[in-house]
Amino acid sequence: MPDNKSLVRRYYAELWNAWSTAALDELISPNIIFRGSIGTAAIGIEEFKQYVIRIRGAFPDFHNHIEELIGEDDKVVARLTYTGTHRGELFGFSATGRKINYQGIAIFQFREGKIVSGFVLGDTESLKRQIAQP
Repeated sequence: MPDNKSLVRRYYAELWNAWSTAALDELISPNIIFRGSIGTAAIGIEEFKQYVIRIRGAFPDFHNHIEELIGEDDKVVARLTYTGTHRGELFGFSATGRKINYQGIAIFQFREGKIVSGFVLGDTESLKRQIAQP
């Protein structure tokens, strides 16, 4: 049985922090059901890939730091700190060049060593305040 916590560490280190498309294909189920904090719902790996592209466009230096991992059975919860520089449109705000830092929680479910569902709840109000500053 795979170590799902290790898979979550890989998910953030390789997919989100290093933008590895190989990791995306290795870690994400073709039938993923995903809901992200920015109002994105992705059904299937192709929609999930579009979500990753959207985030990368907004924050090319996006970094996810795992603060805590909790795992039970086929689920893992991650408490995270997100950082980056706002370089592309998000929430209707054009690129500002501002550094961002906010917190979030992600819940993953695994089947056969791949993520089949993900639910992310980030502090988007804090994120919006940071990128909307005059």
